Amino acid sequence: MHSRIKTEESIIEYILSALDLPEEGLQGSTHTAGALKAFTDNMPGGFFIYHADEEETILYANTAMLRIFKCDTMEEFRQLTGNSFKGIVHPEELEAVEKSIQEQIAASQYDLDYVEYRIICKDGQIRWIEDYGHFMHSESTGDLFYVFVADATEKQNRLIAEQNAINQEHLRRLEVIEGLSVNYESILYINLDSDNVMIYRQSSRTKYQFPESCNTLGYRQFIQDYISTWVYPEDCQTVLEAISPEQIKKKLTEDKTYYVNYRTRQEEEIQYLQLRIVNVGAKSHISQVVLGCRKVDDEIQDEMQKKKILEDALNHARLANMARNTFLSNMSHDMRTPLNAISGFTALAKNHINNPDKLLHYLDKIEAAESQLLGLVNDVLEISWMESGNAHIEEHECSLPKLMEEIHRTLLPQAVAKDIVLLTDYANLTHPEVQSDQERLRQVLLSLAGNAVKYTNPGGRVRVSVTESEESSRQYAVYQFLIEDNGVGISEEFQAHMFDAFEREKNTTASGIAGTGLGLTIAKNIINMMGGTIEVFSQVGKGSRFTVTISLRILDKPFAPASGNSPFSFNASGTYKILLVEDNELNLEIETELIKEMGFIVDTAMDGSVAVDKISHSRPGEYSLVLMDIQMPVMDGYEAAKAIRGLKDPILRAIPIIAVSSNAFEEDRRRSRESGMDAHIAKPVDYPELLDLIEKTLHQKRTSDMSVL
Repeated sequence: MHSRIKTEESIIEYILSALDLPEEGLQGSTHTAGALKAFTDNMPGGFFIYHADEEETILYANTAMLRIFKCDTMEEFRQLTGNSFKGIVHPEELEAVEKSIQEQIAASQYDLDYVEYRIICKDGQIRWIEDYGHFMHSESTGDLFYVFVADATEKQNRLIAEQNAINQEHLRRLEVIEGLSVNYESILYINLDSDNVMIYRQSSRTKYQFPESCNTLGYRQFIQDYISTWVYPEDCQTVLEAISPEQIKKKLTEDKTYYVNYRTRQEEEIQYLQLRIVNVGAKSHISQVVLGCRKVDDEIQDEMQKKKILEDALNHARLANMARNTFLSNMSHDMRTPLNAISGFTALAKNHINNPDKLLHYLDKIEAAESQLLGLVNDVLEISWMESGNAHIEEHECSLPKLMEEIHRTLLPQAVAKDIVLLTDYANLTHPEVQSDQERLRQVLLSLAGNAVKYTNPGGRVRVSVTESEESSRQYAVYQFLIEDNGVGISEEFQAHMFDAFEREKNTTASGIAGTGLGLTIAKNIINMMGGTIEVFSQVGKGSRFTVTISLRILDKPFAPASGNSPFSFNASGTYKILLVEDNELNLEIETELIKEMGFIVDTAMDGSVAVDKISHSRPGEYSLVLMDIQMPVMDGYEAAKAIRGLKDPILRAIPIIAVSSNAFEEDRRRSRESGMDAHIAKPVDYPELLDLIEKTLHQKRTSDMSVL
């Protein structure tokens, strides 16, 4: 049949016959065929007809079809395509195109089928076309396809460009996500509209939900499985509410991102995770969301540690505040008690000024109250100084036997008054001479032993001993100081915080014993600075034992007991002239009278510059010693001492200078020595101690002068 179709007109006639038109419609068919050909050739798009058989022979193609394939004649087109529909479609797409056409025909015989595919033009160019075809069956001509074609190359190029842009944007987002999520162990993309979740990065947990063969899951089902499998039971509801689609939309409408912290169970181990949810789509319609999950064990633990530190600090501050309130209450009582005694006994002394016995008794009471008050003030100032960070240890030669004897002499009157046996023992020392901060060590031992006497009932026993347990090296030995008593003892509850500042097992009113609760704190701090330890063992009603262990540098010097004989016989009466430098008129009057009563000749100066002027214009030897206040207007004591030490006359500049100051800390003593002073004594002045210090200072000066001669 195909061989009988020779011309395009005959083809058109053949097509018309295929339409099964009535016979009257075929009259003048040649004219009709020509008109139809002219019509199809003038169509803007391509049009062709081919047999729907295995060969798929092309029966007709219009001029636009030739233009699309870059052919000049129908013969070129037939040769290029093999005159078959199979030759029109790009070989790589033929199978898919024909399958699509057959499926569309099977679905509906009345609709046009539609496919897009590539073609290869005569010049080798590859272009895209849109194919709208229809299947038709005729008894006379058999099965035919007639097809309308449009060039879709520009459209496809535009779509490809748009898709490439989308892909590039997608890749860019993935790169951004990757860069910003280096610390995230799993990353998921969620489309809330389609209820899908896609995995971008796997963790050991999400692998159970996303096997290798699966990359996308239903989101609601995923979160149910994940939470029930991994999330700690107490956190399940929190996580479920936080990442539900409804909550995600609500939260991301308000903010770009939010997060939830939770715990997971993995091999019986609790891990802390943080799930961060980020909107990566339009804010007006929340649908595209990224979930990132990361471990926050270190951060949570650090946060918990900080919280614990803060809680401890707050608790410590609360306890410290309670202790300070207790301290202030005790201090108010303990300071007012001696002040009341001083005030009361002063009034009684005035009333009985002509009764020597009563007057002496009242003055003794005033002196005792003054000593008690001074002890309270010293403790408070001492702990404040230690807390300032300025405290330090200074080592000098120290005789432990002499120190023990001094402790015994100091506490013996109190022990005798309470009928307490006071024992000291230093017999087993191999190296009695050491290098240590003797003043600080004395302070600790007096505090501990003084407490032992204070809290031991009349008829009791207190023992202070020192033993040398071992040599830690050729230069150092370990010493243990034991302070033991059979007194009231200390409860286990109080032992836990007995070294805390302002702590007392019983307040002054309850115990009847005055004190700030700072003595043990000060002792503990001093021993810590010296590199030692304090341990306590105590039972209520049976007594206490304090053990101070400290390593001290040993000195190869034999112990020489005090003989009481001095090569310098001190007799102050009318022999020595002292320059007293004091800016406070009341203190100046008191000190002048008391020093005169010691037998000294006293000259005064109320300013450091006046003192320097008097010394510089004095005869060598006119003044034996200077008692120098520190805090004074115009020129303070430090500057005055430096100025005196800078005088040209060697005798004048070598005059002994003793600082007499309310500045009583070790830092103040150091500054006094650095400014050129020979010694330092604190106010309020203990005048027997001052007399002893003057004697020692003048003796050292006399010894120094004799050695020069």
